[in-house]
Amino acid sequence: MGRGAGVGARNAVTFAQECVIPVERERLWDFLMDVPKVARCVPGVETVETLGASVYKGSLRVQVGPIRLSLQGTMTVEEQDRAAWQARMRAEANDRRVGGGIRARMSLTLAPGLGGTRLHIETDLAILGRIGEFGQPVIKKKADAFLDEFARNLGAALAA
Repeated sequence: MGRGAGVGARNAVTFAQECVIPVERERLWDFLMDVPKVARCVPGVETVETLGASVYKGSLRVQVGPIRLSLQGTMTVEEQDRAAWQARMRAEANDRRVGGGIRARMSLTLAPGLGGTRLHIETDLAILGRIGEFGQPVIKKKADAFLDEFARNLGAALAA
């Protein structure tokens, strides 16, 4: 990280989220491990490009409070354990215009759920620069809305 990237507030948020996707676990797992395909379900994703076997770069537009972010970054799939139905990912992205960025570590677990498969996501998120000024309540509310939209998009994509 360059000197300019860390300027301003830094905030760390840890949260867990869950949703039920109305498909069987095997089908959901296969879809989630196809990063370019699942990226189309993520609200605000504009581009995704494969850099290597488990590394992707892309761009995401999102609005947090009054600030519109245009994040450019990479995502790395660090672990895919189908036998345990869990995966771990790391994402890093910056918005040079705003002077901030995010660093996230996510783990996801699939389990049987009522009417489908329960998707449990735990996220450790470090927010750098101006974006960090919003604080945990605003960021958590945005993350919950983001997951709700992602779950709807995921369900629709798997139903098609």
